[in-house]
Amino acid sequence: MISLSKEQSGDAPADRCALMLRLIGLVVSIGIADSLNPTTIAPALYLAAGEGARRQVAEFTLAVFAVYLLGGVAIALGPGELLLTLIPRPGRHLSYLLEVVAGGAMLTAAVFLWGYRNRLAEREPPDPRLGGRSSALLGATITAVELPTAFPYFAAIATVVGADLDVGRVVFLLVVFNVCFIAPLLGILATLTFAGPDAQRLLSNGRERLEKRWPAVLAILALLAGLIVTLLGVTGLAVGHHNDFGTFARRLRRYLHLRH
Repeated sequence: MISLSKEQSGDAPADRCALMLRLIGLVVSIGIADSLNPTTIAPALYLAAGEGARRQVAEFTLAVFAVYLLGGVAIALGPGELLLTLIPRPGRHLSYLLEVVAGGAMLTAAVFLWGYRNRLAEREPPDPRLGGRSSALLGATITAVELPTAFPYFAAIATVVGADLDVGRVVFLLVVFNVCFIAPLLGILATLTFAGPDAQRLLSNGRERLEKRWPAVLAILALLAGLIVTLLGVTGLAVGHHNDFGTFARRLRRYLHLRH
């Protein structure tokens, strides 16, 4: 995770731009890895098979996005800022170590998901059981229930809060994360909008594949995100070493316009 004070991040526009690019890369990586969530995708696929499918899925998607974003903003600007006032900000070296730890945790999760992919795939997807509830209420309810256990989201929030940014940039980064998080739902909505008569067939096939393969796909996404975050941390730690890997780390980070 990143935790740079204002003095560390510098006041130059180039420094602020590099920091934002790095944060965007991290929240996009975590957001995409977190997006393959059967708890939200499966209900959206059920809604896509019903009457008024496009409207139902759009309302569901908007509710998921709004509740997740508002919950993240509340955490970032509330408990997150309070925590930073109570503990000293870690230095750059410790920040890189935390990135390695966070990346290692995602890689461990990827290994777990891959190892248990067949067992996890046997579980039935969640049944939305709409009853008399609207699709928007369904999306809001599911997201509110899931938020307390959204550990990848918490990691992204901690990264953003630790960077000591203004409110506008914090909200922007959380919006980027949440757009990535609802990307599969936007894909379902796009299919309903543009696929015409083939939409139901395509989404039905997608639901069958989700039921069978979501653990494997999620493991691959978690692996990629974990590798990216770990690479950022490892190269940050290596830039001060005068060896071949240190030279490679400096060149890579210079290419990515990352401070070290």
